[in-house]
Amino acid sequence: MEAVSTTPIDANAAPQSPTFGEAFRFWVKLGFISFGGPTGQIAIMNTELVERRRWISQERFLHALNYCMLLPGPEAQQLATYVGWLLHRTWGGIVAGAFFVIPSIFILLFLSWIYAAYGNVPLVAAAFYGLKPAVTAIVASATIQIGRRALKNEVMYVIALLAFIGIYFIGIPFPVIIISAGLVGFFGGKFWTAKFYVIKPHGAATEQAVISDHSEVEHARPSWQRAFAVLLICGALWAAPMIGVALWRGTDDIFFQIGVFFSKAAVVTFGGAYAVLAYIAQAAVEHYGWLRPGQMLDGLGLAETTPGPLIMVTQFVGFMAAWQNVTDLAPLTAAIIGALMTTWVTFTPCFLWIFLGAPFIERLRGNVVLTSALSAITAAVVGVVLNLAVFFAVHVLFPKNSGVVLSNLDVMALAITLVAFVGMVRWKWDIMLVVAGGAAAGLVYKLILGM
Repeated sequence: MEAVSTTPIDANAAPQSPTFGEAFRFWVKLGFISFGGPTGQIAIMNTELVERRRWISQERFLHALNYCMLLPGPEAQQLATYVGWLLHRTWGGIVAGAFFVIPSIFILLFLSWIYAAYGNVPLVAAAFYGLKPAVTAIVASATIQIGRRALKNEVMYVIALLAFIGIYFIGIPFPVIIISAGLVGFFGGKFWTAKFYVIKPHGAATEQAVISDHSEVEHARPSWQRAFAVLLICGALWAAPMIGVALWRGTDDIFFQIGVFFSKAAVVTFGGAYAVLAYIAQAAVEHYGWLRPGQMLDGLGLAETTPGPLIMVTQFVGFMAAWQNVTDLAPLTAAIIGALMTTWVTFTPCFLWIFLGAPFIERLRGNVVLTSALSAITAAVVGVVLNLAVFFAVHVLFPKNSGVVLSNLDVMALAITLVAFVGMVRWKWDIMLVVAGGAAAGLVYKLILGM
């Protein structure tokens, strides 16, 4: 889905600046229809904001997107916040960013409860059996999509390969890989521009737009006084629930641990949802023991079926961590607290990055060094996402946890993975179709076997 409306516009008419109410209605609608992961969500916004409504020019849109891709967290949600802020100041950014997430919060809470309470019901288990290989195919397909966009020359391929080797075989921490790639890109942009300045704006800029290529937005002027106020307010809001939990239950409690861990993830997880999952899966499954490997795949499958950013899978992790590990509260009560804590500390920093950095970034449009750093980081993310695809494939195709041995291969899981992967890469199957088809295949297969 690449557009939410096909209403024609007069390309010769001057674009109309939206009222706050008009923009509010658009952001609410976007929150309910933003399926398809970050690529689909960005495509929807480009079609609506740049081409149809002409609220922002193509150059300004791409500049905002480039900055959001440099940030930790979900770039599509941050892009909405950025554009909302350009149009209607701070409250415009809050509304755009918040409603990008709010619908999926409630939908995923409901789906997580169904999973936790009834996941052992044979029909539900059968659906998730087929869902896991479908999600594996989605991640593998995403690796190719990101690679086509990012790996423009042999230097970018080398960066991606080194990132994969570093995280998969050596175990180098994800943040170290991303920071290293950014530094390489920074200096590469200075001394080898031809090989590092590869992610550039493309296409003709929109000639007329409310926020055009040369518009001077008054509230976008950077101010250190304003930056300090933003840092203070957003920092206090970010820390508030963790302080409350620490006073209520102590700092050794799982709710506090959830808040601290996902706060760290919000700071260091660059590259979008697929990249963040590699970091979160390793910590939640192997370090903390909150979830089993299969549950991470199930959570990603649920997140794929909801609108909003795919990084909402972190809410599922917080939900299941509390559901399975808190013993002095009702499971659902604990799970809701864990889920909301996770969501709060995951997304509150996104507003901080935009409100703090966007005014300064607005003054850096067309900066070669900044874009070169983005190019290298994006190439490294390809390697990280490939690592995630391999991680999922091993656990799905060889479920007996006895190593990659041919006798342990789950042939049906392999078949679902291959069909879904080929369908997405060759015939551009929609993610929702792949998710639903995988679940249906699992149901049919288990019914044939008698479950």
